[in-house]
Amino acid sequence: MVLASGLLALIVGGAFAVLLAAAASEREAADLAEHSQRVLAAANQLERLVVDLETGERGFVLTGDERFLQPWTGAQTALPDATDQLERLAVVPAQHARAGAIAEAVTSYVEDFSVPVVEAARRSDPTAGSVDTALEGKRRIDALRADFDRLRAAERTLATTRQDRDHAATTRAVTWAVIGLVGSVLLIVLVGAYLGRAIVLPIRRASTMAGRLAGGDVAVRMPETGVGEIGALERSFNIMARSLQESRAELTASRARVVAAGDDARRRIERDLHDGTQQRLVSLGLDLRSAEAMVPPGSDELGAQLARSAEGLAEAVEDLQEISRGIHPAILSRGGLGPALKALARRSAVPVELDLHVDRRLPASVEVAAYYVVSEAITNATKHAEPSVIQVDAEAADSTFRLAVRDDGAGGADPGRGSGLLGLRDRVEASGGRLEITSPPDGGTSLLVTIPLVDG
Repeated sequence: MVLASGLLALIVGGAFAVLLAAAASEREAADLAEHSQRVLAAANQLERLVVDLETGERGFVLTGDERFLQPWTGAQTALPDATDQLERLAVVPAQHARAGAIAEAVTSYVEDFSVPVVEAARRSDPTAGSVDTALEGKRRIDALRADFDRLRAAERTLATTRQDRDHAATTRAVTWAVIGLVGSVLLIVLVGAYLGRAIVLPIRRASTMAGRLAGGDVAVRMPETGVGEIGALERSFNIMARSLQESRAELTASRARVVAAGDDARRRIERDLHDGTQQRLVSLGLDLRSAEAMVPPGSDELGAQLARSAEGLAEAVEDLQEISRGIHPAILSRGGLGPALKALARRSAVPVELDLHVDRRLPASVEVAAYYVVSEAITNATKHAEPSVIQVDAEAADSTFRLAVRDDGAGGADPGRGSGLLGLRDRVEASGGRLEITSPPDGGTSLLVTIPLVDG
């Protein structure tokens, strides 16, 4: 009895110690993922300041209007804190080195290029607006953007590597824990019938629960009805299960925050393009048309040049509108999912039939996820499937949003090839939903989305 009890305690205690260590590892993975997001956010903030510098400097050089120097001056003021924050957050040696190189490059751009160009423009020095100066500025900005892209790509790779490593360690820990629990059951059976009735059945129940836990059911719990060592076992299991559930919830919440932050950033970029750059381009186009109308008779070449410039500017505005729509559709923010899907259908090269039962605004994450599912489905069908029609059905019930996108094209869509369908699945799951893809060869493709509209 003493030997069996001691061996049993050793096996079970070791198994649960491994599982608790796995829970701690999952929590650490969540912290590291959140830290990576802070690094990415700091890099994005610093890049936006560099863009503000370049935009203000270019605007002042072109127009001589001191108002363009307001964001330029503000960006210079904020740069030291932004570069310090990026270097402080990038704790991995390679990333810290990249952050330091970026900080040096930004400082060099400000001190060796941007400030001298602005001072030259104030002196009406023609070199400030020369082609060589513009090309040098573009070269420096492109180099900085490439540095930011490398830092972000490396940070994402670090985050993915950490997540894969921690997931593998957790899987091994759960596997060894299940093996330990099964072995403890076999050991108890050998002790005798009485020990079997007193201990074997509870251990088997614990083994079943551990198997469900290993299969991903982190909500599973054991009834804490035992006494002595069995009661301690049940309580330890529930503590471990709660820890794993909390870790999963933290990872899910972090995933949702990343998606939401990306959507917010896209929405801000779209709004800035629409309210800022696009409006300025439209105003410049009107100015060019006014200048064209004021050309004196006999200056046909000048009039033609102004007309061509105005037409080119109008085309640039149209291109900017398409880019803005691809970043984040403004109609989705203003009118909601129904008008946004109708706009998608109008622009589609393939006939799209809509059956929408959405009579209210849905949570922003749900509307964005549904919009991009339909957009990606229409794009993929048009490019690869050659369907005759695409059917889109959407319904918002009291607690669930359902979306179905079907086409009668070639089928054979594989979520494992390319990142489009995988990205859609990640976006839907980040909202707590589920995406099912059915695409047999020559049988068309169906995407079925279900997203809860209440927290659960």
